[in-house]
Amino acid sequence: MSKPIHAPTAEPVARKQDSGSESSAVRHRLVDVPGGRIHVAEQGTGPLVLLVHGFPESWRSWRNQLPALAAAGFRAVAIDVRGYGRSSKPRDVASYRMLAHVSDNVAVVRALGEDTATIVGHDWGSTIAADTALIRPDVFTAVGLMGVPYAPRTGFRPTDAFAMIGGDEAFYVDYFQEPGRAEAEIEPDIRGWLAGFYAGLSADTMPPPGSDSLFFVPSGARMADRFPAGPLPGWLTPTELDEHAEEFERTGLTGALNRYRNMDRDWEDLAAWDGDPITQPSLFIGGELDSSTAWLADAIDAFPTTLPGLSAAHILKGCGHWVQQERPDEVNGLLIDWLRQLPHDGH
Repeated sequence: MSKPIHAPTAEPVARKQDSGSESSAVRHRLVDVPGGRIHVAEQGTGPLVLLVHGFPESWRSWRNQLPALAAAGFRAVAIDVRGYGRSSKPRDVASYRMLAHVSDNVAVVRALGEDTATIVGHDWGSTIAADTALIRPDVFTAVGLMGVPYAPRTGFRPTDAFAMIGGDEAFYVDYFQEPGRAEAEIEPDIRGWLAGFYAGLSADTMPPPGSDSLFFVPSGARMADRFPAGPLPGWLTPTELDEHAEEFERTGLTGALNRYRNMDRDWEDLAAWDGDPITQPSLFIGGELDSSTAWLADAIDAFPTTLPGLSAAHILKGCGHWVQQERPDEVNGLLIDWLRQLPHDGH
């Protein structure tokens, strides 16, 4: 079976954008990609490291990694994934299929004048990074995954699996499938919803063991009904929460949620890569208290087969889902040590 690759049809152009201050260490620009533009935040020079955030976040999720990677001699570039922040937000749900994200990532590398890069992702960004490395190993020569481990495509349609997981309640991915339903819950109070979601998955504020899972939604209820009430996580200041909320208040959540609405489409698109390993050098960092680590333990156990180039899998004790924000110094040290071991052509 031939493997479809949505490659850029023309060489993309990087357009400089006002960063608010000429002395700012982080440089912002918009990059042309097929069908739209991607906002990038860039710091440092050297081998390119592309950082891909998850849900519901933005390039700011890497605010602690950008200066650290730059100081270590790398060109760190954090994107707003399509549908987020200053990046394009196509209306068509199918525009958020995985192959489109892969094409965006290739276009960013090309627009920045590079032939190859290391890609690092967290949460949904981890899955995007993994599939990008799987599909375009010629461009992405190493991959770092945080929070969500790589699990190759199987013969089971994703939404069929999600429907069975929930039982009498809706699994959150299933809950997100219907356009407008999750938006109706989130958008009346975006700041409050984000605060609860971030707190619910953070080690210092998550509900105690034995509590009802916030990932399952009873009939007629809201996901937020199970969010913890209380302070923000220690890694998130009120000002930082404001910045996240302001972006989503401007853009809405549909673009972000549309990633979930393409999982069956991805399953069809990636049939040619069914069961394939990622062979490039790789790294995994997860949190001990992250539900993804528990749910996907089998995927982590399978790394010798699915990630034969794995350097190490680090499970951070007492850490929740937001690993690079909850434990920035520890993650930066692990990431930089790994990056320094990689071959970097031309640098």
